[in-house]
Formats: sequence, C-alpha cells, structure tokens
Amino acid sequence: MDAGGISNKAKYECLLFDMDDTLYPMSSGLNLACRKNIEDYMLHHLQIEGSQVPKMCLELYKEYGTTMAGLKVFGYEFDNDEFHAYVHGRLPYESLKPDPVLRNLLLSMTQRKIIFTNADKAHAAQVLSRLGLEDCFEGVICFETLNPPPKSESDFVECDETTFFSERSAETENTEITNMNRPRPNLILCKPSQEAIEAAIRIAHIEPDKTVFFDDSSRNIAAGKAAGLHTVIVGSSVLVPGADYALNSIHNIKGALPEIWDAEEGEQMEALIQSSVVETVVLA
Repeated sequence: MDAGGISNKAKYECLLFDMDDTLYPMSSGLNLACRKNIEDYMLHHLQIEGSQVPKMCLELYKEYGTTMAGLKVFGYEFDNDEFHAYVHGRLPYESLKPDPVLRNLLLSMTQRKIIFTNADKAHAAQVLSRLGLEDCFEGVICFETLNPPPKSESDFVECDETTFFSERSAETENTEITNMNRPRPNLILCKPSQEAIEAAIRIAHIEPDKTVFFDDSSRNIAAGKAAGLHTVIVGSSVLVPGADYALNSIHNIKGALPEIWDAEEGEQMEALIQSSVVETVVLA
C-alpha cells in the first residue's frame, strides 16, 4: 500500500472471454444452426445412421467437449478445415449485429483482453467482425491455437486487426495430454479439458489469480476455476459450481465487477495525491 492507503497493484491484469453465446446471446440462433450443420455433416459426410445422429451429436458434445472431438475419438476420419467450413461456413452470421455498448465497455477496460474459443479462427474472425469487436482484443486462442498443424513455423497468424495465437508453446507441445482418458490417436484439445485451460494460460502468458474468465458453459467455468482463474458464468443469474459471479448478459459486467474499472480510478487518484504531495513540497 502507498500514501493514502491506495494500492497501485491492479487486482486483474487479464480478461479471458469465451465467444459464442457469451459475447452475443443464444437467441441469435447461431447455436441451433451450428448443431443442425454438425448433424448434417455427420449424416451426409460420415454416413452415420440418421436416427442415431441427434443423440450421438449431443452425447459426444457432453462427453468430449465438442462433437468434433468425440467423432475423432471414435475413429471418424475427416479434414478439420473441411468440417469447420461446412459447420461454420453456412451459419446465419447476418443475425449478428454491431454491439456498440459492448464495444465501449471493452475499450474502457485497461486490462489485457483475449478470446478463448473452441471454434476455428475463420469463425472467430467472422463473429468479431459482425459484432464490431475485431479490434477490441489482443488476440484469439482458437482451435488452430490448441491444435496446430505439424511444423508450423509462425508464432502468430494475423487476421484483419486481430492477432490470433497460432501455436502452443514448446512447454505445451511437450506436455503429456491425458484429458478424459481419451485414446492417443486423433486427440483434439478443447475446453472444458483441464489441459486446454492450462495450455491457454501458458500460451497467453497470464497469471490465473489475476485473470477473469467469462464463459456461458458451466463445465468450462468449473475447469477454469480448477485452473485458478476468477470465473464468471454468462447468460445466467444463478451461480454454477466454480463460478464467482453470474451475469444474465455480458453487458452487465460493470455492475457485477466494478473492480475492473476501480483499479484505474485508484491509480488516477494516486497520481493526483502524488502530484499534490510534490506541489506541497515545492511550495514549502
């Protein structure tokens, strides 16, 4: 603590945001459209029995974090980029509109701000652009970040004004992955696995106890809390296991977590105090 009892150390240094159904409401319809596209892909490209597709799609999602990850575990072979192009490339993105309120909120936060999504980078770029938030984040941790192609040489892949973290750190590459007891072949790293959360922490070089994690999934929130993050469940007024805060809407951040802004106000007050002290000394 310094003069006046004001701490010059910010409580939070980084804000980690999920994207889909967190930065925009589920009522947009993208979630349902995405599930429909996944089911169509399973039916027409993987030749899975039609009567089994809906149940299988949901069960794989629940068990492995994403349906795609579950399909890989069960030995279905398909190109990742092809899958994402089919599932996300046909989404009704026009339903997403610019969100100036959220944009202003994000720009008023002085902390580092990073997207952490299971989706691919093309989808992330499309969503952020539609919402008018493409320049509000330092970077995006996405599917390609946690599951990079072999021998990728670049540290970052730039997309418009947003920087996408594209490689796991060397430490992450050498870490043995044992998530959910899945077989070694075709393993996809994604939330809510503890390994995915910890990989994101290493990739972004963040301190968990100084980071707030926003997500609409109770499973992801529990994993984030286990990794030492401060956690906020979005889209619910009720706390879920592992959540420190609950927000009906992402627009309610300031009311629930004023300390995100209080740190800056404290620093400004501290500067004024120090200025007054210097002026007093000079006048004396």
